[in-house]
Amino acid sequence: MDLFDQSGSENLAARAPLAERLRPRSLDEVVGQPHLAGEGGPLREAAERGRVGSVILWGPPGTGKTTLARVLAASVEEEFVPLSAVTSGVRDLRAALDGARERLKYEGRGTLLFVDEVHRFNKAQQDALLPALEEGLVDFIGATTENPSFEVTAPLLSRSRVLRLRPLSKGDLEALLERGLSELGVGISGEARDYLLRLAGGDARRMLNALEVAASGRREVGVAEIERALGQRALRYGREEHYDVVSAFIKSVRGGDPDAALHYLARMIEAGEDPVFIARRLVILASEDVGNADPRALPLAVAAAEAVRMVGMPEGRIPLAQAAAYLASAPKSNAAYAGIDEALADVRRGATPEVPLHLRNAPTGLMREEGYGEGYRYAHDDEPEGMNQRYLPEELRDRVYYRPGDSGEEREIGERLRRWRREREEREG
Repeated sequence: MDLFDQSGSENLAARAPLAERLRPRSLDEVVGQPHLAGEGGPLREAAERGRVGSVILWGPPGTGKTTLARVLAASVEEEFVPLSAVTSGVRDLRAALDGARERLKYEGRGTLLFVDEVHRFNKAQQDALLPALEEGLVDFIGATTENPSFEVTAPLLSRSRVLRLRPLSKGDLEALLERGLSELGVGISGEARDYLLRLAGGDARRMLNALEVAASGRREVGVAEIERALGQRALRYGREEHYDVVSAFIKSVRGGDPDAALHYLARMIEAGEDPVFIARRLVILASEDVGNADPRALPLAVAAAEAVRMVGMPEGRIPLAQAAAYLASAPKSNAAYAGIDEALADVRRGATPEVPLHLRNAPTGLMREEGYGEGYRYAHDDEPEGMNQRYLPEELRDRVYYRPGDSGEEREIGERLRRWRREREEREG
C-alpha cells in the first residue's frame, strides 16, 4: 500500500460510523456473549482450533453477530467475505464461492463466508450453499434475528451449529457507552446516560448511532440531544416514577380495571422497564390476588413470562398485555395468600406441636411398635369424599387458615370445604 492508499484508508476509517470504529479486533475485546466468546465458549474454542465450520448466530439486532463473525475470520486468518441476504442473489453467492476456491488454490488461504439475515435467503439460495459446506470450501456464519427453525431449511440447519446470542446487559451497554464517549471526546449527563441506556433495548448499534448524532458539535450530551437523535421525547421515568407506575399497575390489575392496567403497562414498556420484571409481577399477581377464584390465571401468567423470555421485545408486549388484561378481568381472591401468612405467623410464634402419630411414616418395626402410622385411613379407600379424619395436630384442631371467598370458582371450593368439615364432625359424633 503506498502513501496515497494509506491516507485514503485512514480518511475512510475516520468517516466510518462510531459503531464501526469501535468494532473489536479480537475476542478479548468483545463486550457481551461470554457464554459464546468467553473461556470455554464454542466461538472461543473455534478460534483456538483455527476452524469455524458452519454456524448460525441467532439473536436480537445489535448484539454482535457481524462483529463476532469478523473477529473469528481474523482469529483463524481467513478472508472475511460478507453477503447480505436482502441484496444478494444466487449469482452473488456463486461468485463468492468461486472466489473462495481461487483464494484457496492460489493463496492457500481460507474464506469465512458471512451471510447477514440468512433467513431472507430463499430455498434455492440456501441449497446453493450446501455443496460448499459439504466440501469444506468455506467456513460459514449465517446471522439471523428470526428463529432459524422457521426460516432456515432443514439441510442447512443440519450442517450448522445454532448459537443463541443474548441481549446485551446494562453493564455491557455501559462499557460500550464509555468507549463511545472516549472515542468522541464528549461527556454525558447522568439523566441522558440513563435515558440512552433504557432506550437502547439491548441494541449496542442503536445506542452508539444515537450517541454519535447527539454528540455532533457538542462537548456535553444531554437529554434534549438524545431526544433529537432518537426522534422521540424522553418519558420521565426515574427511580420514583418506577415505583409509582409499578404500584399503579399492580393496583389496577387487583382492582379489576384492564384499561388502567394496559395504560401503566404501556408506560413501563415505553420507558424501557425490564419485561421479565413485569412478567414476574404478573405471576405474583396471579397467585396473590386472583388465586383459586380462577385457577387458570397462574398458568397463563407463567406462560406469558416464558413467552417474553422466548420472543423478547417488542413482541413480548403482546403476551404481557394478554396476561395483564386477563388478570385484571378475572374474579379475585387473596385467600391462599392470607392463609399461608397466617399459618407462618403461627409457626413463627412457636405453634409447632408434634405431628400426630397416625400421620407419621413407619418404615421400621420399632416405629410401628411406637404407633407410627396407626389409625391412618387412606382417603381413596374411604366412602366419604374429603376430610375422612383429622390432620392438624390436636393443639391446632380448630384452626382454619384457608377461607375461600365468594368470587369465581372459590365460591364452589368454599361450599365443598364447609360440607366436608360438617360431614367429618357428624361422623365423629
